[in-house]
Amino acid sequence: MTATVYPGRFTAHIESDFVVFLIGMRINKFFAFRKWLPVARAMPRMIKTLYRHPEKGFLSAENFINGRTVLMVQYWRSFEDLERFARDPADPHLEAWKQFHKAIGDDGSVGIWHETYVIRPGCHEAVYVNMPRFGLAQASGHIPVSGTTQTARQRISTAKHSPTRLSPLQEA
Repeated sequence: MTATVYPGRFTAHIESDFVVFLIGMRINKFFAFRKWLPVARAMPRMIKTLYRHPEKGFLSAENFINGRTVLMVQYWRSFEDLERFARDPADPHLEAWKQFHKAIGDDGSVGIWHETYVIRPGCHEAVYVNMPRFGLAQASGHIPVSGTTQTARQRISTAKHSPTRLSPLQEA
């Protein structure tokens, strides 16, 4: 399936808080297939569940591979939605987490990691030139760059939306 490429400049449009969740695994012992293959197979089941149930708050995801490390960038409606999915025994994450600890524990064969970022309105910026819908624009709105969104500074507009600003001493 070929993705539709949108000629020109586009940006992402989202007016509410959202979450960027980075999650990944690293194959530390390549020939330990029985260790890392079940870990690699767990994520597609979770993502399939999330795409089938948009009410869970999952918006979209992108995958990347860099050597022995696999990275997935996920977009969520809220941290509460992400946390609810992670902890709900009816969803596939909790069982996969338990299986990881049982089969791998701290033997070092496979590493897993995640980072979570809560993004406030106006505290993000994105531009896509001659691209299919991708990243935040895939997860939210995909709109053409306009007169008020020509530059990164115009798109991010942090100062007018952020309830608190750091003092110059705190920024250093």
